[in-house]
Amino acid sequence: MLNMGMKGMKIDREEMTVVIYESADCVRDHDFRTETNTHQPLQRTGSDSVRNRISRAAAVCLVLLCVLLLTAVIVLCVHIHTKSTNYTEERDQLLTNITNLIEDRDQLLTNITNLTEERDQLLTKINNLTEERDQLRHNLQSYGGWTCYKSSFYYMPNENKSWTESRRYCRERGADLIIINNREEQDFVKNMAGSAIVYIGLTDIDVENTWKWVDNSTLTSGFSFWASGEPNGGRRENCVVTVAVATVPAWGDRVGWLDVDCNIPFKLICEKSISQLTLP
Repeated sequence: MLNMGMKGMKIDREEMTVVIYESADCVRDHDFRTETNTHQPLQRTGSDSVRNRISRAAAVCLVLLCVLLLTAVIVLCVHIHTKSTNYTEERDQLLTNITNLIEDRDQLLTNITNLTEERDQLLTKINNLTEERDQLRHNLQSYGGWTCYKSSFYYMPNENKSWTESRRYCRERGADLIIINNREEQDFVKNMAGSAIVYIGLTDIDVENTWKWVDNSTLTSGFSFWASGEPNGGRRENCVVTVAVATVPAWGDRVGWLDVDCNIPFKLICEKSISQLTLP
């Protein structure tokens, strides 16, 4: 009986040990699951935060990129608009310039046309005047030996007369004693006169030392061809001759203009302009 009781108690203790171990295992399993359950949500919460931050950063970057893109588009549009406006203004300015140049060209063409017409008219007049001059020269050469030089005709008769008679002779032929206007005409008279002493249309008969031409114009002080020491005759010598070659011993080697006694007969040269020319 005692053995049976001891066996029963041993069995009971073993069963209690098994229950205790099983309870401990249950508790450990519960604690492990609880701990596992407690740490597992914390790991999921950290991953979600990182993902959220990455998502927000991506969204911000995307927004910034959109803003930059929009800004670039706006700047590009403004730039294009400005360039287009400038190009339009330049185009309009160029068109204006082209229009002005076309007007200037047309005006120049008109001026050229007018000048061409005027030139043609002048050439026609020149041709007509040349023909008239040649005809007059021919007529004058056949009319007592008149010589044409520039715009005047000259005649030197083969006779000697006083200054007053010489002027009368010229006026009877629609001319007058020669008026010398420049060096070229003085040289022409010298060649025409040769070694002769000829009267010219210069005198101070009216007022002593006030030399005047036969057209009543006063001799210019800076323009004259007086021989050395001339004029020197005072009131006795009031008329002028021109000497190309010294042939009078009393006058020495003086050539040019000399004042002489108006009553001494010398050769003469008559002059008339084309506008004064009349033929019989």
